[in-house]
Amino acid sequence: MNIREDFLPLSRPSIGEEEVRAVVACLKSGWITTGPVCREFEDRFRELTGASHAISLSSGTAGMHLMMLALGLKEGDEVITPSLTFASTINMITLCGARPVFVDIHYDSLNINADLIEEAITERTRAVIPVHFAGAPADMDKIMDVAGRHDLAVIEDAAHALGTAYRGIHAGGFGQSAVFSFHPLKNITTGEGGMITLSDDQVERRVRLLRFHGIERDAWKRYGKGGTPEYDISEPGFKYNLTDIQAAMGLVQLARLEKLNERRRKLAALYTEGLIDLEGIDIPGIPPYPHVHSWHLFVVKVTGMAREAFMKKLADYNIGYGIHFPACHRLGYIEKSYGIMEDNLRETVRVGDRIVSLPLFPDMKDSDVLYVCEAVKEIVSNG
Repeated sequence: MNIREDFLPLSRPSIGEEEVRAVVACLKSGWITTGPVCREFEDRFRELTGASHAISLSSGTAGMHLMMLALGLKEGDEVITPSLTFASTINMITLCGARPVFVDIHYDSLNINADLIEEAITERTRAVIPVHFAGAPADMDKIMDVAGRHDLAVIEDAAHALGTAYRGIHAGGFGQSAVFSFHPLKNITTGEGGMITLSDDQVERRVRLLRFHGIERDAWKRYGKGGTPEYDISEPGFKYNLTDIQAAMGLVQLARLEKLNERRRKLAALYTEGLIDLEGIDIPGIPPYPHVHSWHLFVVKVTGMAREAFMKKLADYNIGYGIHFPACHRLGYIEKSYGIMEDNLRETVRVGDRIVSLPLFPDMKDSDVLYVCEAVKEIVSNG
């Protein structure tokens, strides 16, 4: 096959003129930090997920940090989560003084194996953080059941899951909490940013305080019409707020979500059709329960050759790629703190050196997917 001249990236945000106009309008309004546009963005998010509250943030990582603080996570506590996740979650657990306890995954979907959670619970366990990996929902009925019986908090890692649903319920709508991300690689973007959804009024109030220095009223309430600039701080907080500039972009992106995700689903179907019978490549598995997949990523397992050689060949074909994710139990500081923890992570170890993310973003052409499929076939065949 002929090698394309232009580089096909792993991902690219889908940003159009409507987003540009919304940002410009915000700039011209004279109010660009956290204010009424952020509030509208939060309202739309509540409507989408069915949660009682939504809190906009500077990043998904900030959301994880604030949720752990709001839940009172402290030294000696344990949090159950998969090792196959982005390191930010593990960093936040560790920075709060707690210990991550890793549970294995399903090989096909790469989601946490909910049947293994209960055996990992100890008297120190405080929370479970399931990941809706690549946009496929974790088995939330089982997770919520075991968490409820053991009085554990659940924080859904929904960074991949905007538009994801489990048995008719959108991610973040299960009555506890979830954290979303708006990084440029995600299904919608605000440049950088995140959102917490939750249903506990007391936790919501504390998260809002921690989000902005511990000040009860944001800048819009203090400096808008009729506001008062006076404030008190009962507990020190952080600077984790989203801006109206970002929220303006997010509102437009959110209105486009279904079309963007529908395009992702079509591209994923083309990948599946093109690679399903290819020896040496295992395509993503689909959870057996009713769900809606948002297809944030298309992650294959390379079984027919060394992954490093496979990725090098993708680059030769002008194709971008990613690894989602290096397993967190292998992070240097985790091994130094806790030693090697692979005895109960057989499937995580099995996929650890095989997973590769192929290009997937809404503005890809069908021909781009077909090109990647043909390249992968040549690469694996010539292994």
